[in-house]
Amino acid sequence: MQKKLFSELGLSPESLKAVAKMGFEEASPIQSETIPKLLAGADVVGLSQTGSGKTAAFALPAIERIDVNLRAPQALILCPTRELAMQVAEEVAKLAFFKRGVRELPIYGGQSYDRQLRGLREGAQIIIGTPGRVMDHLQRGTLKLDQIKMVVLDEADRMLDMGFREDIETILKQAPTERQTVFFSATMPPMIRSLIKNFTRDPVNVRIEDQEMTVPAIDQVYYEVDRRFKLEVLCRLIDLQDIKYGIIFCGTKMMCDELADHLKARGYSSDKLHGDISQQMRERVVAKFRKRGFEFLVATDVAARGLDVDDIEVVFNYDLPQDAEDYVHRIGRTGRAGKTGRAVTFVSGREIWKMQQIIRFTKGKIRREKVPSAEEVEEKRTNQFVDTLRETLEKGDFKRQDAIIDQLLNQGHAATDIASALMHLLSEGSTRDVQAIVEEPARRDFREVRQHQHREPRDYPKYEPRPAATPRERPMRESRPRREGSEASTTSHEQGMTRLVLNIGTAHGIGPGDVVGVIAGVARLTKEDIGAINLQEKHTLVDVTDENSKTVLKKLNGIKFKGRKLGVDLAG
Repeated sequence: MQKKLFSELGLSPESLKAVAKMGFEEASPIQSETIPKLLAGADVVGLSQTGSGKTAAFALPAIERIDVNLRAPQALILCPTRELAMQVAEEVAKLAFFKRGVRELPIYGGQSYDRQLRGLREGAQIIIGTPGRVMDHLQRGTLKLDQIKMVVLDEADRMLDMGFREDIETILKQAPTERQTVFFSATMPPMIRSLIKNFTRDPVNVRIEDQEMTVPAIDQVYYEVDRRFKLEVLCRLIDLQDIKYGIIFCGTKMMCDELADHLKARGYSSDKLHGDISQQMRERVVAKFRKRGFEFLVATDVAARGLDVDDIEVVFNYDLPQDAEDYVHRIGRTGRAGKTGRAVTFVSGREIWKMQQIIRFTKGKIRREKVPSAEEVEEKRTNQFVDTLRETLEKGDFKRQDAIIDQLLNQGHAATDIASALMHLLSEGSTRDVQAIVEEPARRDFREVRQHQHREPRDYPKYEPRPAATPRERPMRESRPRREGSEASTTSHEQGMTRLVLNIGTAHGIGPGDVVGVIAGVARLTKEDIGAINLQEKHTLVDVTDENSKTVLKKLNGIKFKGRKLGVDLAG
């Protein structure tokens, strides 16, 4: 099955702009086959392994079908787990970025009902949810399906395995019969076939053959690290493992440009390769790289197609690839001709679920490694310097400076002081400072999924309908900092959350990401355990889950952060 350019699939200019902004030029096989059929209005049954790029395959047509003047749910995407629902919602938000008036809303268990009710009242048109929470809202009347144009069942076989069959049937029966129905599944058991027979109309079958994607000759590892510290971790690994020749893959052209510039500024010889580089320049860069004219080639997937270079030590996935097939193509650049190779992947935040999908699809052994500490890097540098110095002494291949040394000795300087001063001068400016980083906490393995249990609907605030909102720009994801003295509640507005106050604010150069980073990194919380953040000039209010509030108070109080001793207390 051949890949096509996104521009050949019949998408709107806004969607093409969003795809380009994400750094994608060429559609995966499942996207190439599915998108035109869904845009034509057909029901589709896709048989494809997880990690094949199917999210965009159904998300882009769903976005295209939205009537921005209708503030009501028009597309429903069902996912087996809340982690997958969050991941799909994030991708939908990116793909709908330039579609003014289109709003998505994830609804799943464990999240505040207030936030979900607010999103439904404000007229979210694309609902991404787990069957259990969708059923809760249907039973309470807070979610209406009468305007639904498309229903997507993502990983349908997993939902059935988890016991969601009755919920799925109820949801499909409540949706309009003239809707478009889409099934995506890695397998096709009898229960799936039964649902397809009962709830679709002449579906088009799209099958992506399951390929054997194992690469046993390549040592594969991944590191969970905050996006802000990717560059530092990359440099640590290069220094610690003494890497001299490798390819670094980025997701976008802009990231490619930025990373190549950062590496040059830090003293690493590198060059870049992406779609905006002319053919003449591309040939020149590739020829120079083959001759080892520089150490690291920073490239996008499209630019690296057909790149044939031997003896690559390591491939870095600085950004995760779009799908598992691209992952295999990337790491296949190393370990050629029977030689062993290495592949290193950086995973940020919720991307861990995408990484687990790649592991499952490729059937590969990709292990998680701990980020090397600053002490390990410094020790490695010291050992390398000592080895070089010892080798030079043993060979005697140096010009003697006895007169200068005797002069310093006669002035009263100890021989050890003279040697130490010389070593300091040699190392000063030749090595960069090792920056502090906050490593991401290890995430729960994707296989550890709780089995769905039917339970009585919870009591939560009664839904009061409000007048439909007028179309507007999608809201900012982060609240703006308040001025000192403006009103801010000292108690959380969300049930199950405790509000804390930190003795740092905008005057100390912090942003919401810094607050999330220090809490998640030091207290080992996930981002889902952290709620609203209210930045003020000299202090910050932040919500954390009740069960983790004591841990945050204990672990963060007194640590050094942004050059200050951090103080944390209960707000009010």
